[in-house]
Amino acid sequence: MVNSCRECVNCLKGEEQYCLAGNTGTYGAVDRDGTITQGGYTTHVVVTEDFVVRIPEGIELDVAAPLLCAGITTYSPLRHWGAGPGKKVAVVGLGGLGHMAVKIAHAMGAEVTVLSQSLKKQEDGLKLGADHYYATSDENTFADLAGSFDLIINTVSASIDISSYLQLLTLDGALVNVGAPAEPLPVNAFALIMGRRSFAGSMIGGIRETQEMLDFCAEHQLGAEIEVIPAGKINDAYERVLASDVRYRFVIDTSTL
Repeated sequence: MVNSCRECVNCLKGEEQYCLAGNTGTYGAVDRDGTITQGGYTTHVVVTEDFVVRIPEGIELDVAAPLLCAGITTYSPLRHWGAGPGKKVAVVGLGGLGHMAVKIAHAMGAEVTVLSQSLKKQEDGLKLGADHYYATSDENTFADLAGSFDLIINTVSASIDISSYLQLLTLDGALVNVGAPAEPLPVNAFALIMGRRSFAGSMIGGIRETQEMLDFCAEHQLGAEIEVIPAGKINDAYERVLASDVRYRFVIDTSTL
């Protein structure tokens, strides 16, 4: 985001991402001057100083770029729901969001498990910091892991059986959605009631928390796994995203725009 009302109760709390008047998105939004924001497809962005963050030394700009999306989108719920030593965190999906969730949760000191449809990315997941990796297509997985996790971060933007994943939570555990599927996700109320479990959602963080995330990543030497592409390859990259052929974020070299 590049702006918000800065006056509502949420903005005054430093939670500009939940601005009651609606924040101005970095891409595809109408800015205050009536122009459309261009995000990563532009060489320059002009914003008020309240919406500027500092990239710490030790993080190159190309690996830092996805931190402003995938990094803060996963850092915010992990921090809010208390991921850390003694906590068991599961990450559903190992993609652009999921790979950052694994890195950050591991750096926070949590025991991290990846829940993916198959085991094809298992080697990657363990290298990124996961302690365990399970295939959700295996019918034994949900029975074996029932009641295991304090926190589950769902990063996939597809329809999944939320009630089955809720059964994997401990008492008072939370399943937090950061993926945004187009269709509704039905929930069996008893999956919540029987374990005092929560099903929640989270988006990006405020500017203050985004800076905190960047500083955390610098301290722990974290960056996104990227593939840098020239502007002429944007359409090809988009097709590869649709085919799940990216590990794990494309970054556009703006000098080629």
